[in-house]
Formats: sequence, C-alpha cells, structure tokens
Amino acid sequence: MNETSTASALDPRTTITVRCPGDGRIVGAVPEMDEAAVAALAGQLRSAQPAWEALGPRGRSVHLLRWLDWLLDNERRILTLVQQETGKSWADASLEMAVAIDVINYFTANGEKFMADRTVKAAGAANKVRRLRVQVRPHQLVGLITPWNGPLASPMMDVVGALVAGAAVLCKPSEVTPLAWTEAVRGWNEEIGAPPVLGCANGAGATGAAVVDQADMVMFTGSVRTGRAIAVRCAQRLIPCSLELGGKDALIVLADADIERAAAGAVWGGMTNSGQACVGVERVYVEAPVYDRFVTLVTEKVAALRQGMDQPGSFACDIGAMVTSAQVDIVADHVADAVAKGARVLTGGHRSPGGNFFEPTVLVDVDHTMTCMREETFGPTLAIMRVSNEDEAIALANDSEYGLSSSLWTRDRARADRLSRRIEAGSVSVNNAVVATFQMPIPMGGWKNSGLGTRFGGAHGVLKYCRQQSVVEERFALKSELLWYPVIPAKARIIAKLTRLMGAHDWRRRLGIGRS
Repeated sequence: MNETSTASALDPRTTITVRCPGDGRIVGAVPEMDEAAVAALAGQLRSAQPAWEALGPRGRSVHLLRWLDWLLDNERRILTLVQQETGKSWADASLEMAVAIDVINYFTANGEKFMADRTVKAAGAANKVRRLRVQVRPHQLVGLITPWNGPLASPMMDVVGALVAGAAVLCKPSEVTPLAWTEAVRGWNEEIGAPPVLGCANGAGATGAAVVDQADMVMFTGSVRTGRAIAVRCAQRLIPCSLELGGKDALIVLADADIERAAAGAVWGGMTNSGQACVGVERVYVEAPVYDRFVTLVTEKVAALRQGMDQPGSFACDIGAMVTSAQVDIVADHVADAVAKGARVLTGGHRSPGGNFFEPTVLVDVDHTMTCMREETFGPTLAIMRVSNEDEAIALANDSEYGLSSSLWTRDRARADRLSRRIEAGSVSVNNAVVATFQMPIPMGGWKNSGLGTRFGGAHGVLKYCRQQSVVEERFALKSELLWYPVIPAKARIIAKLTRLMGAHDWRRRLGIGRS
C-alpha cells in the first residue's frame, strides 16, 4: 500500500492517490468507498460487536495490548507512512506513536474500573427499601472521522476509548492522509487475531456523510464548518456527537514570567507539526516590560529552526512541510494581510521552494483587525502583540470565536489560578504550552466554536461512548405497594400527611397548619 506501483493496480475512478507534501512524489493509494460499501462494512461491524462487548473490558484490553505490540514491532514502517503522507519532520512523526502508546496503556489499565457498575445511595426515606445502581452499555457502532494533521495520533486519541467501551468503530481518516491509519486498521484485522470490530472507510465528504448516517454515535475532529453539518445531521437522527473543532489559541506572558522558558514554550507551541495543530499557539500577548526581550528571544529561536523532511530515524529537522498546498495558501494570505495592515515580519514570511513549505514566521505590530489574529491560521506563524497589563491580555485572549486551549506564564501561582478562571477556553496550560491536550485524566474540549463535548477526562474517555442504564431493585418482595391500585381514601390521606411530615422544613408546614 505504500508502494508507487500499488496505485496502478487500483481503479483510478475509485482510487485515492497520495502524494508526499515535501516533494510531490506518489507514496501510495487506497480504494475509495461509496455509500453502499460503507453500509456493508457497518453491517459487518455491527454483527461482530455483541461478541466484542461480551468479552468485558479486561478481555477487550488483551487485544488492544496485542495491537500495541504490533504497532511497536512495525513502528519504523508505520511512522515512515506518516512522514511520507504528511511531510512531517521525523521528530514530529515519532510523536504520533508516543500518543498511541500512552492512550492504549492508559485506557486498558483503567477500563475495567471506568466501566464498573456504580452503586448509588437512595434519596428519600420511602426509597430506603430499594437498591440503586447505574450500569453502562456501549453504543453499538461509533463513527470516527479524523483530520489530516495527525494520521495516526488523531484517531488513536478516540478509537481506544470506544473499543475499551465495547463499541465497534467505523473510522474515516482524511482522504489526504489515509495510508498510516489504513495500515494500522489492517494490522488489527489481519495481524493480531482481533475480532473484526474496527473498520476503515476511505473517501472524501460523501464517505464521511455515509459514516455519520450509519453510526450510533459520532466523534469528529476537524473544521467548524464540517462540524456544524455533522451536528445537524446527528440531531436529525437523534444520535449523540462529540466535536473537537478549530482553535485560535492564545499564549499570555506576564512580566513576572520566566521569559527564557516562555519564549521557548511559545516557539514549541506555535511551530510543532509546522503549526498544524488545533491546540497550537497562534496568538501571543506579552506585558510591555518584557515584550522586547521576549520578541528577541522568540525571533532568534524561530530563525534557528531546521525545516525540511529528514530521513526516517535521523531526527535531523525540527519541523517539516505543510500537508496541503491549500493550507500554505491560507498561511500566506494571513501573513500578507497582516503586513498590508502594518505588521512587521521579523523572520520568515515566505513560501519555500520544492514542496508545501512555509518559512517559520514571527509577526509583530499586530492587532485584532488582522486576519492572523481572528481566523485559524494553522501554520508555522507566531503573531505577538504588546499589552499594558493582565486585564488587557485576558480581554484580547477572550476576543475570539474560538476557545480550545490557552497558555498562561507567570511565577505567581495565586495569580495563575485567578487569571485561569477568566480565560474562555477549554484548557489552560500554566508555564507550558500544548501539554493540557494529552493529559488523559482530565477533559480536553473546546468552548464557543471550538467544539461540543470533550475527549479523555479519565472515565469519561470511555463512558462517552456508552449509554447509561439505571437499575432499581426492591430489597423486599412485598405483595403490594402503598401507591398501587385500588386507591383507598383513608390510606391515601395518611400517605399525603406522611409525605408532608417528612418533606417540609418547619413544623407549621409539616403539620399542615394554616394551609388553604
């Protein structure tokens, strides 16, 4: 599947051909699924799901850990696919396997605990005779649609929780970068002897729509526009969805911060994966007393970045190419708009020849009239703005339709705590950048236009793929209940008086004195 010759063996009318963003060469091809093929695959997955659910969390985890073993045994080959179809540096590509390792290990270690029945204390004296518990059952078929910026890591962040929950999963990777995930799913189905509950449907928008129409619950990561359309369709079908959408993440540097560390963190947060991360830093607000020093440090660090597509295993470059030429166009347009409105480029600012490369770029003298401060850039740029104080920084950070992630830099823990409660974003990293995304015990999700629902969050990372079922069990098998028919006036009056006596909070109301 990663050989050039594979493409010629497939019907070009139904084939997706993948080219390397770094140099344009063909690196593989996959067959495209139409609506009927998606429906057939969904049917197969549904047929296999009951036996998968019956294994229980511990039994399911055995197969997930075997999958991890296979992924690690084939790490170099799979990460080479990631690099070839995305143009990443080897360092960025290797991070995708690290995500897979962490997610599989976390949810398999905790799945049984997360899915255990929950005993609940009864409320009210009349219910003391009953046992209450909440148990969970998975949605039978989860639809998972993922973007092109993390072809292995992005689906791994969601598929593991769904599989641990006992669902079957129908995945649609981006048609731009389908190779690595198609191979990972092939490994599940053909190499480790796992039950056939994981399927991959390759294709463009029509294929994704078919996945949404077949699923019982949808997890989507991608653009706001597509996310809205999926939410509407799920609402029409009365099925749940979880959406992780775009971001315009702000980094705030206060005057008492460790400026050297803050500058390094900003460069990492803004440039990792060539800026193609929904939680990547896009806007930076720096208090005036440390602004000049911060800008100098950031510019030096960005100018020193090594950009290119290095050899597998070499770790010779810091960042690589951008995945699509259309995204390079967006970055170029944002930079041009900023310059036209008075911004200055301190380093970078141009396309690089020979592939989808855009120079790592630092912009200053920016303001909120500029597109680079309003719309998602999703590229290797850092736009830095001077602010007079923390209040202005918070106001500007919140002046956005997005609210996915954020970053706050200060040595004062009390100040960090206070200001974090004013930031309108789903997560706040204090004295770091991006890290809140990969903390599996806490939720990762967006506010405002950045999404609906969350991923991870400890037990939630599994339970979001489940339906809750309440069970009420009688402690004593009585022949009849007080409220059962027939209605006996004397008995009904006594019950009404007892209800008032036990539920009211003062003696006048308990005894019904003075009531009309």
